[in-house]
Amino acid sequence: MLIDHWPLLGLRLRTDRLELRLPTDDELADLADLAVHGVHRPDERPFLTPWTDLPPRELARRVVQWQWQTRGEWTPQRWTLQLAVFAHGRPVGVQQVSGRDFAVLREVKSASWLGLEHHGQGIGREMRAAMLHLAFAGLDAEYAVTESFADNPAPLAVSKRLGYQPDGISRDVLHGEVRVSERLRLSRRDWAASDRAAVTVDGLDACRELFGLPPAD
Repeated sequence: MLIDHWPLLGLRLRTDRLELRLPTDDELADLADLAVHGVHRPDERPFLTPWTDLPPRELARRVVQWQWQTRGEWTPQRWTLQLAVFAHGRPVGVQQVSGRDFAVLREVKSASWLGLEHHGQGIGREMRAAMLHLAFAGLDAEYAVTESFADNPAPLAVSKRLGYQPDGISRDVLHGEVRVSERLRLSRRDWAASDRAAVTVDGLDACRELFGLPPAD
């Protein structure tokens, strides 16, 4: 079976409302359709990569290709896990977590998007909390980092409510203009001291080698 060769297919994160896992091909098509219907208001540009500026067919194709690309380029030294987020059995967005030389650095970086119709329901915070549980409790990370445009308050508010601390800024160019992002960092100690919702993780032991980690005791 494919899961024997790619055990990440069996990885599951669950919260009270959500399930995070790799999507099937049909579910990936649903995710692509969700992105086409909008992940932010038309007058906003909250992402550095302007993939939401693409025509609908090309945008949908990019969503599919990015899932395939991250799986195909996965190594224990550099990996990106794109977990589809499901609420009531329907895909509502994607929670991404990536690592570079994770076995040594013990640091993950996250990014995410959520279908526009699902904004404002606390889903963004809940899916990030599930990812942090995977990183700290499951993979024994020391730090989690993220960044968001300084004028994009929603993800910054999520980060700060989860205990992230300021970690400087980064400056990039988007559409010929300078965009400033706030970087934030969460330590394992601060995560452990925070008030956290319950998260369960299944199927991780079979995946540890893919993250560059030794087998579980």
